[in-house]
Amino acid sequence: MIGNNGSTARRPRAGQVRPRGENDRPRPPGPEQQRGATATGGQRPEEQQNIRTMLRSPRFWVTLLVLLGINWLLAPLLFPEAQNRITVPYTFFKQQVVAGNVAEITSRGEDIQGVFKQPVADPNQQAATPTVPAGQAPQTYTKFATIRPAFDDPELLPLLEQHGVAITAQPLEQPRSPLLTLLLYFGPTLLLLGGFVWLNARAASMGGGIFGLGQSRAHRYEVTTDKERITFDDVAGIDEVEAELAEIVDFLKQPDKYQRLGGSIPKGVLLVGAPGTGKTLLARAVAGEANVPFFSMSGSEFIEMVVGVGAARVRDLFAQARKAAPAIIFVDELDAIGRRRGAGNFAGGNDEREQTLNQLLIEMDGFDSREGVIVLAATNRADVLDPALLRPGRFDRRVTVQPPDRAGRAEILKVHTRGVPLALGVDLEQIAGETPGLVGADLRNLVNEAALLAARKGHDRVMSQDFAEALEKIALGTERRLTLLPEERERVAYHESGHALLGLLQREGDPVRRVTIVPRGQALGVTLSVPEADRYNYGELYLRARIVNALGGRAAEQVIYNSVTTGAENDLKQVSEIARAMVTRWGMSQEVGLLALSGNEDGNFLEQGPVGSATRPYSEETARSIDQATKRIVDESYTKALEMLRNNRERLDALAHALLREESLDEAQMRAATGLPKREAVESAIAANR
Repeated sequence: MIGNNGSTARRPRAGQVRPRGENDRPRPPGPEQQRGATATGGQRPEEQQNIRTMLRSPRFWVTLLVLLGINWLLAPLLFPEAQNRITVPYTFFKQQVVAGNVAEITSRGEDIQGVFKQPVADPNQQAATPTVPAGQAPQTYTKFATIRPAFDDPELLPLLEQHGVAITAQPLEQPRSPLLTLLLYFGPTLLLLGGFVWLNARAASMGGGIFGLGQSRAHRYEVTTDKERITFDDVAGIDEVEAELAEIVDFLKQPDKYQRLGGSIPKGVLLVGAPGTGKTLLARAVAGEANVPFFSMSGSEFIEMVVGVGAARVRDLFAQARKAAPAIIFVDELDAIGRRRGAGNFAGGNDEREQTLNQLLIEMDGFDSREGVIVLAATNRADVLDPALLRPGRFDRRVTVQPPDRAGRAEILKVHTRGVPLALGVDLEQIAGETPGLVGADLRNLVNEAALLAARKGHDRVMSQDFAEALEKIALGTERRLTLLPEERERVAYHESGHALLGLLQREGDPVRRVTIVPRGQALGVTLSVPEADRYNYGELYLRARIVNALGGRAAEQVIYNSVTTGAENDLKQVSEIARAMVTRWGMSQEVGLLALSGNEDGNFLEQGPVGSATRPYSEETARSIDQATKRIVDESYTKALEMLRNNRERLDALAHALLREESLDEAQMRAATGLPKREAVESAIAANR
């Protein structure tokens, strides 16, 4: 699929399977409603047991007493109580006023509080103990309090004024409440000790680590009814993979059947496949068929900033699974923690990811398969996994989940449309034939988009046209409303006509299904080419035809306007990728020959040097040969594209004018505009000549 204006609508990736999506049929609302499973959580029984054990320990009570003593000593220093205020008789108070020893007073009702100018001894103690032991000075006070008698004393106010006593409006000083005193002397100790008890209980029950850092975050799924269980009936299009996993299910159901003959089930099964092929669904189906607990966790969830947390979570996860055995542990995106040690690691061998991987290796090597715990893992990058993970005794079995073929896609569509009302004219077999390369997740999205379009139009059922529009939306992008200048619109029409016409003229390439100059996504126009059947092997003629088709837009601009624009940016990128792969990966050039020179990951021409520097695994001379061979293939293809368009100039003009008039054309309309026979007639004529 080739788009104009720097955008290429690529054909969907070759992915796989998986009929039933995560949200296929309605479920009761809840965090795990996609699969009707129950994620268990909450406090564990170990917490209460740990608390009871702690309370029985003598060390706990010794610590409590020590903390209380420290609290008792520090509380008066940190929160000192106001200086003691003595209560004196009213007559003593008047005597001190007459003596001029009262500085100020505060009064409210009958209560009077004040301050002496010179400290005085407590008159109450003097009356009770007339003599003071030798060498000991009597305790004195400056603050006092008294109560005015109930009968009126009109002489008090003149007496105060006469001796210069200041009468203030400050509130009376209240003593500290007993409750506050109790909290200050005992509260901090009890709060601190309670916090230690809680943290200790949580750390012990979470496999170590404060605040649950070492606790496994795996979700445990358990089905409660047969309706909620995911089984192999919910999986379609991958019968060969189901057969591989059937033995695992049989072992979980009947372990004695294998153990009595001395056999042991594989400890680990690695599911390898492209994204969206149904690896997670397969793991759920295995657990559902065996009706055992299913612990699911992503590889990235093991990793934290704190070193050692990932290893603790691995230990806790396997401990939980052993307690619930027979059980299944599923680790999604295993490459997040299972990458080859030492590759691209500049922090040494003690980083968090490598510690997590080491702990996983130990756990898988340390448990017996007779315990009934099986590890399933999924990844789409098996090439980067550490070899220690893949050796026998850990992941013994590797199951490749391939993209579905046409029959598989039809079965997947049947599963996804179980709850979708379809019109009578909908042919799922035909839709499966029009969607090569789509995997289970893509097909589920297709069904969902078609249902949304039908609902938007007010249809009671999903029709074939809804599926066609949904496929067009997914493959070509969402339609945009742009107003183009007439000359720009004409150039886009010729650009797309160049792609389409070369696709019609070359029977080695993929048939052109649709061409449009309606802006979609990031492209001003799109040409859609879809193969008639699934392709698993690509010949050199097919690859060259794809390059010629991709260069058709640039060639059409050159032929018509004798100038070029930026509209072929993504076309040129696609051409360069195919041509370079022909030279470096598939040995389709004379200059390089039968050598594989591409990198180990993502086709990069790089390999790790001794100190982490990126170096090419071939010489500069070979690099020049690669560039020359790549350029030669592209130049030859562009020359062919120019020649074919010049020889078919009238057809190019007719197709562009029809496209300007209709904006979108299907294959039949394109052949009618150009006068080309149907593809079936061409194939029949070629077969007859043979």
